[in-house]
Amino acid sequence: MLRAAIAFFILAIIAFVLGASGIAGMSMEIGKLLLTVFLVLAVVSFIIDLVSKRGSR
Repeated sequence: MLRAAIAFFILAIIAFVLGASGIAGMSMEIGKLLLTVFLVLAVVSFIIDLVSKRGSR
């Protein structure tokens, strides 16, 4: 998922340089959405890992 977010950010930069502002904006929004989902899932996974380790001690 992180790779997809990076790919959309790169696509947005290329589209912006080439003058396609509509595609650049859309790609940037998709990239931000994917990055946000990735970060939320990473935090949830970290919290679940911490809770499960405390219970097993």
